[in-house]
Amino acid sequence: MSGENLVFRTKAFAINCVNIAEKLKDSYLSRHIKGQLIRCSTSVAANYRATRLAQSKAAFIAKLSIVIEEADESEFWLDFALEFNLFKKEEINSIMKEAHELTSIFIASRKTAQRNKV
Repeated sequence: MSGENLVFRTKAFAINCVNIAEKLKDSYLSRHIKGQLIRCSTSVAANYRATRLAQSKAAFIAKLSIVIEEADESEFWLDFALEFNLFKKEEINSIMKEAHELTSIFIASRKTAQRNKV
């Protein structure tokens, strides 16, 4: 998968997460989840974009590690919201799948980068 494709995918993922977060009802828990989901999903896109400007392999791996953590955290908040019936499963299935796929892609990329570090 090309870097440009992943720039597009991560940005689309962030947009989709923001859009779904904006649909949450107004309650203390919903506001908390909304803020967390928006923060971590937009961080996926912003930090992946930053990996493309990394000045060293170590900087690339460090930024990629942040992307992995934030993508996984996005999936957590979506799943957590499901536990409290804040979303219907069919509303967020595709976003959760994308969070999982992005996490897997970036884990594989990090492993490759670490293997080829020298």
